[in-house]
Amino acid sequence: MATFAMAGAASHAPGVTGWFSRADEKIQQRVRDAYQELGATIRGAELDALVIIGNDHLLNFPVTHYPDYAVGLAPVHSGPDEWFRPWLRVPEYRVNGASAVGAVIYRALRCAGFRAAAVQYALRLDDNLSVPLTLCELTDTAIRVLPILQNCTVPPLPDQRATYRFGKTLGRVVRDELPADARIGLLASGGMSHEPGGVGYLKIDEAFDRHFLELLAQGDHERVLSEVTIQAMEEAGSGGTTELLSWIAVMGAIGERPCELLLYEPVVEWRCGIGAVKWDV
Repeated sequence: MATFAMAGAASHAPGVTGWFSRADEKIQQRVRDAYQELGATIRGAELDALVIIGNDHLLNFPVTHYPDYAVGLAPVHSGPDEWFRPWLRVPEYRVNGASAVGAVIYRALRCAGFRAAAVQYALRLDDNLSVPLTLCELTDTAIRVLPILQNCTVPPLPDQRATYRFGKTLGRVVRDELPADARIGLLASGGMSHEPGGVGYLKIDEAFDRHFLELLAQGDHERVLSEVTIQAMEEAGSGGTTELLSWIAVMGAIGERPCELLLYEPVVEWRCGIGAVKWDV
C-alpha cells in the first residue's frame, strides 16, 4: 500500500512574489517562514511524487472544452509561462514530472466518471505552481511533480462535495493502485479569499478565511462541506476564493484529521488572504 508522506496547502496569489515588498516587513518574514517550513516538510518526506492541485486560470483549455481535472503527464514541467514572468518575478524553473503516477491517477478518475483529461504536452504554468515551487524552494530539487489543474471557474464546476469525492478517489488510487513502497505528497495550491479584477479586488474577507481555517484545524469535514459552499466562497470573493476547492480535495484524499496552521495574513497589498497549513499524515 502506497502512503501519503505529507499533505499541505498554501496560497499562490501572484502578489506574494510579484509585489512582495509592498507588505509590512513583519508580514514578509512570517510568510517566508511559513513557506520555508512547508518546503522543509516536503523536502524531508522523501517523496516519489508531489501532487500539486491548483486552478488552471483558463490558461490551457478553451471554455467550450474545459476539463474539471487535467493531469499533467509531461516528463518535465517548466515555468512560469512567458506571459506571467514580468508579473510573478520568479526565476524560470524546470522540474521533473511524474508521468507513471499520473497515468494511474488519470485512468482511475475516468473510470470513476470524473471529467478528466490527460495532458501529454507541457502545460502552461502560472502562479498555480510557480509560486509554491519557488517559495517552498523546490525548483532545485529532484522531487518529481504531478500537476492536477482543476476547474474553479467554468460552470458547471464541481462543487465542494463533488471535489471531496474527487479527493477520496485520489486517496483510494494512491493507497490501492500505486506501488506499495511509493511515497506521495499532496499540496493544495490556491486561495484564500480574493476577487481578481472584480468589485472586491481590494477587499479580503478575513472572517470567512478564519472560519474556514478553524474548521480545518478541528478536522470537521462535514462542517466544511456544509458551510464552505460555492456560494459562500463566491460571496467571500468572486472568481478567486473557489480555489479553496483544492484544499477540500486534499482533505478528501487524506481523511478526517485536524491540520496545523502555519500562516494566515489578510494582505491587501497582495490582494488576497494568504494562508498555509499542513496535515500530520
